[in-house]
Amino acid sequence: MEFETEDIHFAGGCLWGVQAFMATLMGVTFTEAGRVNGTSPSIDSDYDGYAECVRTRFDPRVVSVEQLMVCFFEIIDPYSVNKQGPDAGEKYRTGVYSDRLTHLERAKAFIAARGDADRIAVEVLPLTNYVRSADAHQHRLARFPEDSCHIPEELLNKYRS
Repeated sequence: MEFETEDIHFAGGCLWGVQAFMATLMGVTFTEAGRVNGTSPSIDSDYDGYAECVRTRFDPRVVSVEQLMVCFFEIIDPYSVNKQGPDAGEKYRTGVYSDRLTHLERAKAFIAARGDADRIAVEVLPLTNYVRSADAHQHRLARFPEDSCHIPEELLNKYRS
């Protein structure tokens, strides 16, 4: 019997570490580095308002949006605006994006239920545009583990089985 996977996009600063982390989570079946909610259909353009993100395909029978949010919040500073670790600028903002309204509602409810919800700077928006990043950025830390990342190695590997 076939099952349907779902896609949700997480922006958490430099996408190398976010992809490396998300790929280790139980129920995640595919990750892809990309750009979300810019205006260009291509990566060959000037900055167009995008955020670096990781397209995260998951099996909803194994992991929920809420569980993915818990894990995502482990690797970001949810209070920081346009900055994660040493990476600063609008393209490094934090966010959750999907073309499924239920994903957005669940992500917003997760944030609203937190005691610090009024301080959280993570945007939760409909997916309006997604562009896959160049091959050089796909699974970068798996291919070049010596490259730098703002996420500590012990956290990157916390869920690796």
